[in-house]
Amino acid sequence: MKFYTVDVKNIICDVPASNFEDDALNNLTNTIIESGGLIKPLVLKNIDLETYTVVDGHFEYYAVVKAREKNPRQFEMVNAFVISSNDEEKILKQVATFKQLNSSGDPEDNTSIEIRAKSNYSNFTNDDFSVLKQQIDHLRSELAQERQDRQKLYEIMKLLENKIPQQIQPLEIFNNLNLLELNFRLRTAGFTDKKAVQVVESIEKERKKKKFESLKDVVERVTIANGKKRIKGISSDKMVDIVDIWSRILFN
Repeated sequence: MKFYTVDVKNIICDVPASNFEDDALNNLTNTIIESGGLIKPLVLKNIDLETYTVVDGHFEYYAVVKAREKNPRQFEMVNAFVISSNDEEKILKQVATFKQLNSSGDPEDNTSIEIRAKSNYSNFTNDDFSVLKQQIDHLRSELAQERQDRQKLYEIMKLLENKIPQQIQPLEIFNNLNLLELNFRLRTAGFTDKKAVQVVESIEKERKKKKFESLKDVVERVTIANGKKRIKGISSDKMVDIVDIWSRILFN
C-alpha cells in the first residue's frame, strides 16, 4: 500500500451517490472546502494505468467530487492510499474491522456516522484539536507545494514546446509558403538564384489554379522555360533531395 496524491477525475466509484444523504454530503463538502482538503485519505485500487476505483471512503469521495465542482483548481487532487490487487482482501478486512468498532448501528447509516463524528469531536481535548490543526496545516502546505510544482512543470513544458520548431510538411510548403521564403528554401536545396525564381513563379501560377495534391503533382505541373520549350522545374530525383535537405535543416 502506497500513499499518493491522485487526480479526482481519474477516480471512479461503484457505490452510487444516491446511497448517501445530500445534507450529510453537503456538510462534509463544506468542511473540506473550509479546511482546504480531505484529512482522511481515500483507499483506492489501480484498475489501469491512470484509473482508480474506490475501495473505502465512498462517502468522502463524493464529498470531494462536490468540492471539486465548486472549486476545480483547489480540489483537483486528493490524498489516497493505493493498494494492489494482492492486498485488497487484507485491506477490506481491516476496513470492516474499523467499521464494526466505530459503528453505533447500521455501518452504512450516514446519519449515525454524522452523529458519531459529533460525539467523537465533543470528547476531543485542546491537545487533540491542536494535533488535528497541525495535520490540516501540513496537508494544506503539501497541497500548496504540489500546486506550485505542477504550475512550474506546466510552465517548463510550455517553454519547451515553444522552443521546438514546428515541422512543416513539404507539400504544405509548396502550397502555402510565401514566395520569398519559398525562394529561400529552394536555394538551400541547391537551386541557383535564377532557377529558384523561375520555379517559384511556376509554383505560384499553378497553385492559384489548384492546390497541389501531392509532391508528384508538384513535379508534373511545375515547369520552367528552356529555350522555346518548357521542362520540369523539379525532377523526381531533385524532389527526393529537397525533402531530405529540408528535413535535415529542420532537425539539426
